[in-house]
Amino acid sequence: MPALYIMIPVALLIVAVAIYVFFWAVDSGQYDDLDGPAHSILFDDQDPGHKAGVDDAAGKEKADDK
Repeated sequence: MPALYIMIPVALLIVAVAIYVFFWAVDSGQYDDLDGPAHSILFDDQDPGHKAGVDDAAGKEKADDK
């Protein structure tokens, strides 16, 4: 029974810290855009130099190296 006098306040403290961290994350914008990063992998903007590594491997010169 005396252990409950320690475990209940510790449990309440842990819950309070968890609630504080949750509200801090919400206020700092951690949950603003949940779908954007998932879609950015599928629909990434095309980089004009995205084939530079392929050209280098094939031995071709880049336009700015001439």
